[in-house]
Amino acid sequence: MGDVVIELEHVGVAFHAQRSIGGGRYWALEDVNLQLRRGERLGVIGRNGAGKSTLLRVLAGILAPDRGRVRRSGISCQLMSLSLGFVGHLSGRDNAVLSGLLLGLRRREIVARLPAIREFSELGDFFEQPIATYSAGMGMRLAFAVAMQVEPDVLLIDEVLSVGDTEFQEKSGAALRERMREGRTVVLVSHDEEQIRRRCDRVLWIEHGRSVLEGHRDEVFAAYHRDLHHPAETA
Repeated sequence: MGDVVIELEHVGVAFHAQRSIGGGRYWALEDVNLQLRRGERLGVIGRNGAGKSTLLRVLAGILAPDRGRVRRSGISCQLMSLSLGFVGHLSGRDNAVLSGLLLGLRRREIVARLPAIREFSELGDFFEQPIATYSAGMGMRLAFAVAMQVEPDVLLIDEVLSVGDTEFQEKSGAALRERMREGRTVVLVSHDEEQIRRRCDRVLWIEHGRSVLEGHRDEVFAAYHRDLHHPAETA
C-alpha cells in the first residue's frame, strides 16, 4: 500500500454519562491502534456500541482523543453518516447549501451544483420542502448527493449504503465505486458483511472500544464469527 495518511496510537475517547445512569465518564474508545494508508479500502466491524462511529469521528477530526495520539499527513476527510443531522425547518435546498459550506465548498460553488444535487437525490419537489418532512431515507439521499460534490482525500462512510430503495442503493454504490477507482481512501462502517466484502480488502474489528484484530477481510471475519458463536473476553 501507499503512504500512511492517518495513524492512531492507543487512542481513547471518553464521554460523560447521564446522571440517570450513574453519571461519571465512560470510554467509547479505550485503546484503538490503526494505520490508514493512501488508496486503501478499510472496513470496520463490531457489535452495536463497540465504538465504530466514534472511531470515524476521530478519523474525521470531529473528536479529539482524550488519550493516545493521532497523526495526520495533511489530508482532507469527509464523514457521511445517518446521525449527522440537518436543520429541520430549512428546505432541502438550504440544507444542501449549508452542508456544502461545512464541507469546505464556496457558496458560489455549491449554488452552481444545486441542480446536480437535486437530480442525484431524486427528491423532486421535496427539495424545496423542510427537512422535517423527510423520511430518513430521503435525508440520506440528500446527504449523499451533497457529499458527491466534494472530493476529499479520505471518505468515511457510516452505515449509509443500505438506505433507500434498491435502485438508489445501486446508484449510490456506483458513485462510491467511481470514487474508489479514483484512488480515494475509504473507511466503511457497516453491519452488512457483504458490503464490506465487496468493497474492502482489509478489515478492523473493534469491541468495547478496543482493537481486537486487523488484517485481510477473510481472516478477520472468520475470527469475528467464531467469537459471535463462542464469545471470548475482548475487554
